[in-house]
This record gives sequence, structure tokens and C-alpha cells, in this order.
Amino acid sequence: MLKKEIETLLSPETAFDELARYEALLQHAGTQPGQADYVHLLRRSIDARGRQPLVRLRADVYFSAPPAGLFGPWFTYPNVKESSLRVLVVGAGPAGLFAALRCLELGMKPVVLERGRDVRARRRDLAAINQEQFVNPDSNYCFGEGGAGTYSDGKLYTRATKRGDVGRVLRRLVQHGATPDILVDAHPHIGTNKLPAVVQALREAIIAAGGEVRFDTRVTDLLLENNRLRGVVTATGEALEAAATILATGHSARDIYELLHRRGVLIEAKPFALGVRVEHPQALIDQAQYRRAERGLLPAASYSLVHQTAVRGQQRGVFSFCMCPGGFIVPAATAPGEVVVNGMSPSRRDSHYANSGIVAAVELADLDVAQHGPLAGLRFQQALEQRACQAAGGTQRAPAQLLGDFLKNKLSSDLLETSYQPGLVPVRLDDVLGPDLAERLRQGFRDFGRKIPGYATNAAQIVGVESRTSAPVRIPRDKDTLQHPVVTGLFPCGEGAGYAGGIVSAAMDGERCAEAVSAALS
Repeated sequence: MLKKEIETLLSPETAFDELARYEALLQHAGTQPGQADYVHLLRRSIDARGRQPLVRLRADVYFSAPPAGLFGPWFTYPNVKESSLRVLVVGAGPAGLFAALRCLELGMKPVVLERGRDVRARRRDLAAINQEQFVNPDSNYCFGEGGAGTYSDGKLYTRATKRGDVGRVLRRLVQHGATPDILVDAHPHIGTNKLPAVVQALREAIIAAGGEVRFDTRVTDLLLENNRLRGVVTATGEALEAAATILATGHSARDIYELLHRRGVLIEAKPFALGVRVEHPQALIDQAQYRRAERGLLPAASYSLVHQTAVRGQQRGVFSFCMCPGGFIVPAATAPGEVVVNGMSPSRRDSHYANSGIVAAVELADLDVAQHGPLAGLRFQQALEQRACQAAGGTQRAPAQLLGDFLKNKLSSDLLETSYQPGLVPVRLDDVLGPDLAERLRQGFRDFGRKIPGYATNAAQIVGVESRTSAPVRIPRDKDTLQHPVVTGLFPCGEGAGYAGGIVSAAMDGERCAEAVSAALS
């Protein structure tokens, strides 16, 4: 068997035509089109650093039959219905679902408890936020099957490659319905329109193998005994016991932080980031990034920006977060009386808008830890979200300002059209953010305007507030056993515990926690 790895640069017009792409690769490999048995695409990325944007492709060319396991290994789940090892998994986001699947593989029976609804029923709650501006505190853009990622994008790019097997996570997603493109794209993305079906398939796999998934099941108390967690109590008063509990509730489950603090379980305040979401015409970003009037067959362009700021002698980073090309801004509040925004993109990324969080680092020195203790960051978030709601009129309409006007600290007389369905209200965002955070963002935007032509002008507007970037609380755990250092039987997991920052890293952490539970129980 002869295997040859090649790399080439092709123009966008050629590279996005499948047949032309493979023929060009074969010619580059020193053979004629059609002479090789198989071309296996390994990597696809866009290189827009030069004057002409290029698509970079890397592939293996086989001159004999490719190996049978080229796309695997795929996953099989033994039936654990009768297993005596029962593990509670609190939360059905990526950390919880992947923890449950790994439990199956290790012969343990997962019982997944999700406060929200399944993906189909959840759609009605999202419509109520957008159309009626009603927030269901148990089912919204953050809570429900699949967690916050299900209806807010499905980006799969991660830098956390040392925390687990990224390819394993992506293959598991493909096995359950995700597009195989995520195995080769440099910045893989499923899309909000496609991710719900994948999440549903993951749940069905858990149930088919003897696991349980319970929706509308909110945890309200802990079964604690001599620093040992025996299980949890739900809102209906039901006590559920298990050999171990994986706590994978996500970074917006504030009532869980309150519960842990009230019950004396050790938690810690941690740094996070907070700011606004900026929205541009996608065409402006395309032209700036691709240096051409029309992007043609190229996908909607994205960007990644960072700047170091100084305010009152304190250095803090300002950076883009969860950039959504061809996307929408969505309401991500989890309780009445607060306004929170997030971004998402459908799989085709075909909206006329580009949006991104632009956030500033918030360190412990910026928080009132003396008064609020480990909940200081949470209180800081809540205060800004409540001010945003009050400033915009007490509904899910969001406070907004033209970006050029924000740089001048000037109230915008009019706003641009927006993808944010509940609507926008002109507000001087300094009144919401406070002077220090507003000044940090101004410094960042000015720098970004020097890097991307037209970026920091009134062709864009900023919408507040982007406050759920990461958990403001860390639930500590032993670095080897992944178990809480004081409460045995408790395995803090994923973004909500402070150990992940996206779908893939949360999924990998879920798998690690399941493996840690198996090791502890054996």
C-alpha cells in the first residue's frame, strides 16, 4: 500500500469545487486524475494573510484500498440497564452528555438530570423569549437539552488539545449525525439549525443502552452526610441516590452555586470576562478580511482580535469572543429582570450580519470579594445584567449604541437594523457598563479599528451585555482524582465548574470525569 501525504494551496474558486479539488491534489502528487484509489481529505483551512485569499488543503492519497478504520473508530455502547453502578449526571450539556456516554462504555449506568426541556419542546421557550419577551428560568437559550451550545452556535474549535482526544469527540458527533466536515475543517462548526438533531441522537443512544435522561428535573438540594455526597434532591422532593454525582450544570446555573455555598461546599471566585456584542454588516468583514469586493465561494469571514488595555494603572486584556460570521444575536437571559446577549450562526452562515462578543478580563481585584466572598463575580454579573434590563425598559429589548458614537460617549439618535429579534433601545452604554469597563472597551475598539478597516465606525453597533463568557465561580477538584477536595462522591465538571470553555473542551472534561468516577468506584 502506497500512501502519500500532500499539501497544496488553491484559489477559492477551485478549492470549493469537490471534483476540481481532488484532481488538483492528484496532479500535485505526481499522478493523473483517476489513477489513485482514494483521496482522504485531512485538513481544510482558509489563509487570508496575503493579498489573495487561499484555501489550504491537506490530504492523504492512496494508490491502493484505504484502511478499513480510516474514519473510525466508531463507538458501541454496552447495555447497562442492570448495572449496579449508578452515576448521577446533573446537566445535559456537552459535558453531561459525553460523561453519560463514557459511563456507558465503562459499564456504569448514567442517570442524567436536566432542569430544562428536550430540544423540541425547548424551541417554544426560545420563541417566547424572542416574540413575547418572556423568560422561562428553567428552559431558555442556556438551559435545556444540549446546554447553551445547542441554540447558540455549535462551534467546535478548541485549543484545549492536551485535555483529551479532540478527534474522539468529533468522531462521536459525526456518528450521531454531525456533518463529516467537522473532521477536516480548521475551525469546525455544526450550526444551530443542525445541532439539535445531533443532541437528540446522543440522548437516544444513552437511553437505548439502558441509561436514563430526565427532563424538567431541577436539583434543589444535596444529600450530604459527613462530607460525603450520596445524591441529590429534586424540585419535586424526590431523593435520588447514586455511587457518584457528576456536576455538569453549566456556567449560568447560578442557583447551583448558591446551593453549594449555602450547604457549606467549598467554592471559589474566579476571573472571567464581560463586555458587549458588536454587530457589523457581514459584507464589511468579508471585504476587510478577503481584500476583495465580493467573497464569491468563500465562506463568511471571521476575525480574532485582542488588545492589552490600561485603566487606572491596571492592565487588562480586551478580546473578541465567540465570533459568529453570518449569524444572529440572541437573548440569553436565564431569569426575568436581566438582559444578556449571545451570538449564534446557522450551518450555512448566510445571515447578512457578523457579530462577536468584545469583552474585557475581570480579575478578582475588580470584585468585592470582601462582601460577597466566592459569589463576588456572580454578583458583579447580575448587577450589570439588571442595569441593562432597566436601561432598555424592563423587557428583553437590549441597550445599544452605534460604535462610533460609543467611542465619543455620545447617545445614538438612531440605531441600525439588527438580527436581535426582541429589539434594541438607544442607550449610553457607559451607564450600564460603568466607567472603567467602558474605557477598556473603547481602547480595544480603537485598536481593532486600526486592524480592520471600517470596523470602529457607525457602520457597526454594540449591544449589551455579553456577560456569560465563562463561569465566575470555580468548584475545586483534585487534579488527579477530579473529585471535590472536601466532599467525596462529587465530581465537578465542565464550564460550570470552571474547567472548560466550549463544546469540545466541555465534552472532553465530561469523558475525563466519567473515567475518574470509574477509577474511584473500582
